[in-house]
Order: sequence, then C-alpha cells, then structure tokens
Amino acid sequence: METETATHWLSNAEQCAWRTHLDVSRLLMHQLEKDLQPFGLTNNDYEILVNLSEAEDQRLRMSDLATATLQSKSRLSHQITRMESAGLVRRENCESDRRGLYAVLTEAGAETMRKVAPHHVASVRKHFMDLLTPEALEQLHAALAPVADHLRARRV
Repeated sequence: METETATHWLSNAEQCAWRTHLDVSRLLMHQLEKDLQPFGLTNNDYEILVNLSEAEDQRLRMSDLATATLQSKSRLSHQITRMESAGLVRRENCESDRRGLYAVLTEAGAETMRKVAPHHVASVRKHFMDLLTPEALEQLHAALAPVADHLRARRV
C-alpha cells in the first residue's frame, strides 16, 4: 500500500517570491541576449568566451567547459563548432589524454571579448545592478548564496 504525503504548497509570499524570481531570470536573460545580438553572440557564446578568457592559457578541457557552462558534452561540441566557424575558438588535442580536447580562445575571440565585455557590463548594470540599492544587493547575495551552494553540491 502506497503512503501519500501531503503536498507542502507554497504560501502566498513564497509563490510571489518564486514567480518574481522566474520572471526576473527569464526577462533578464532575454534582455542580455538581445543586447548581445548586435555582436553576433548568444548568451551561451558569451559565457564560453568568458570562461576561456579567464582560464589559464585561455584554454579549458571540453569536459570542464561543459561542466562550467552547464551544457551536455554533445551540445557544447555543437556550440564550439559554430564558434570555431566564426573564428572565436579552436580545438586542440590534449597531449596527456589522446581522447581529450581543449577549447582554446583565439586572438579573434579575445578581441571580441575586449569589444563586447564593456557593452555586456553596461547592460547588466542598466537592467539589474543600477535598479538595486547596495543594501538590496547585499541582501540578494545573502539570500541566494545558500541556494547556489546547495545546487552546486548536487551537481557532483
């Protein structure tokens, strides 16, 4: 015999907070993507360029890049193929592991980052940071950090 557990429904305050979070997440990512379009980039492209630009020697193993960007290896491979065609990245073999590949930021990719990053930061400021007080930003960070930590721990 199955035992039923009562659903712990969201309170009105919880429902309001959850739906506002969903709205902000979707709307903000849509706006940031729209602001990257004049540069021919998607949010995924930009995230990959950021990860590579911040990595040692501007390269990451494809498996590490997939983990960092929350993409499947297959999806990332297709994304990297498109970015290779645009000259932003290239693949290199991993000498220590014949099956491994690196994604490497090209000079054109680095130049794209230098050109696009100021516009992206301005967009993040305009559509997010500048709308919140310093106190609200601190509260937001304090509220969301445990959620991020919990979800990162579940990825392992």
